Amino acid sequence: MEHKHIYDNDGKQLCCTQEEQNNFLNKKQPKETGCCATHDHNEHSDDDGHDHSGGNQSTFQMFLPAIISLILLLISIGLDNYFPQTWFTGWIRIIWYVFAYLPVGFPVLKEAVESMMKGDIFSEFLLMCIATIGAFSIGEYPEGVAVMLFYTIGEVFQTLAVKRAKTNIKTLLDQRPDEVTILQNNEAKIIKAESVNIGDIIQLKVGDKLGLDGELLSENASFNTAALTGESKPDTKTKGETVLAGMINLNTVSQVKVTTAYADSKLSKILEMVQNASANKAPTELFIRKFAKIYTPIVTLFAALIIVLPYIFIEDYIFSQWLYRALVFLVISCPCALVISIPLGYFGGIGAASKNGILFKGSNFLDLIANIQNVVVDKTGTMTEGVFKVQELVFNPEFNKDEILNMVNILESKSSHPIATAIHQFVGKEDTNIELKNIEEISGHGLKAEVKGKELLVGNFKLMDKFSIIYDIDPTTIIYTLIAIAYDKKFVGYLTIADSIKADAQFTVNKLQELGVKTTMLSGDKSNIVKFVADKLGIINSFGDLLPEDKVNKVKELKALNQTVCFVGDGVNDAPVVALSDVGIAMGGLGSDATIETADVVIQDDMPSKIPMAINIGKQTKRIVWQNITLAFAVKAIVLLLGAGGLATMWEAVFADVGVALLAILNAVRIQKMKF
Repeated sequence: MEHKHIYDNDGKQLCCTQEEQNNFLNKKQPKETGCCATHDHNEHSDDDGHDHSGGNQSTFQMFLPAIISLILLLISIGLDNYFPQTWFTGWIRIIWYVFAYLPVGFPVLKEAVESMMKGDIFSEFLLMCIATIGAFSIGEYPEGVAVMLFYTIGEVFQTLAVKRAKTNIKTLLDQRPDEVTILQNNEAKIIKAESVNIGDIIQLKVGDKLGLDGELLSENASFNTAALTGESKPDTKTKGETVLAGMINLNTVSQVKVTTAYADSKLSKILEMVQNASANKAPTELFIRKFAKIYTPIVTLFAALIIVLPYIFIEDYIFSQWLYRALVFLVISCPCALVISIPLGYFGGIGAASKNGILFKGSNFLDLIANIQNVVVDKTGTMTEGVFKVQELVFNPEFNKDEILNMVNILESKSSHPIATAIHQFVGKEDTNIELKNIEEISGHGLKAEVKGKELLVGNFKLMDKFSIIYDIDPTTIIYTLIAIAYDKKFVGYLTIADSIKADAQFTVNKLQELGVKTTMLSGDKSNIVKFVADKLGIINSFGDLLPEDKVNKVKELKALNQTVCFVGDGVNDAPVVALSDVGIAMGGLGSDATIETADVVIQDDMPSKIPMAINIGKQTKRIVWQNITLAFAVKAIVLLLGAGGLATMWEAVFADVGVALLAILNAVRIQKMKF
């Protein structure tokens, strides 16, 4: 069986089997080298082995080096200041502080050496090593240990924050069972999920997860779809309906006929999208990474100048004093708060969205959707259910309604058209006592048959005109789709068939208006139907009778007005306009594979109310990112000036570096707890 492969940015294959994909988020992948300025903290690990995912370590194991170091540091500070001992002097005191330093300092020293060997000299690790070893060299042992200790604690908190951000996405990976039970010759057999063939019958016990997409063969079954849609409410499916991989069977033993290969299931494609989402960086994220590469060597040069220049201009120059100031300056200058919290903010946004059944293919789309001015929506399947239902039945009293409907039902059962399905669902089971002869489909008009020696016509009013059937209504005055019926050369009446508006469509339009976003409706359906739906929802601009190229032209017109446009659709014909728009959103349930592949954002449960939610998540993510940027720059600028002037100690430097980084991380993870 063919497997989907996942590749990194350099084209290297990362994984192909299910087991490998399940372990994807914990694998070490090659990234750019460098300090936290160049390390991609929202990824899984760095090229130097600095694993930000935390691997399988427990929280206690991650904090253990810092705990040991903290205990030794507190004891030494106590012996220095509160419980002085005659033996705690000289080399014994120095060795004690060295032992307090090593649990947190050795890993960073190792990282610094490895970074330099790879050509990345101005790394975060080197800055921390210079600052702390320099503090030791001038006898500031407690401060040297404290700087490295708090830096390590910051790194652990960063790792925990990244792990938390990944949790919502990693739960998706757990939704694909390794094995499934299939029925062969009425016997249950357990096989690997990826070995199942299209057409196989899967047996689902209560509590089982479905491994592949398929068609429900049982009369009905309830499923938990929370992993796919973010909705906790059970979804009841009936025979013939589509069920998706990742759904959990809730109430009865069910059978499902597999319709899609394992690697092509919607869940597999979604996982692939989410796993690769971080490859598309937001402009802010890319700028900060480039900025940090320039920023780090510049502040290192300034630190050197702080030592050298005073020697030239100041008479009472004291080397240790200016070295201390330079070391403070170096600690402050680490750009950790920026390069950790900003990618983490975007990654948190992607995680928060996936928790709510909205999948972004990259953090750049979080930025783009936050600035959307006009949301253009398709009608059928986006704002309406995409399922036709009989709305009204108008018959001439001289005819037996039940008898005529039975005839129509049998005739329409020969067709797979959605309208025929709607009629069949409305009437129910066919009457096998009625026999139809000479069934003929008249293209673009409808169906014709002979029943009890008399002619039965079912179709549009063009069909009535074609067979010279006289009727007394004006079809153009009726909004819904009309199915006209004639029997024995007489007009019997008509059925109205319509697609019902989704329950949350009105809420969606209202919410978009609150956000200051315009809404436009485009559809290939009849203009009067499109206008009726648009008016009912309060959408001012609507256009019907559009071909795919017409939709493209309409979006081009909006973009020509310098409007940022988001298009939301689900059909194959929507793929071109989804690709053209600034942000393309696809409905992931009913949506075609072509549209889902083209889209930048996928809404799992087809609920239009997720459109304003996605915009809101984008806005909140962007707000948090800029809060972090402002906080980091403001605090660092103040403390840098104080440090250069000798007014800030190493403790203020620790706050400016690690403290601000921790505050920024805590601010970044807020988005995962927000209600949207």
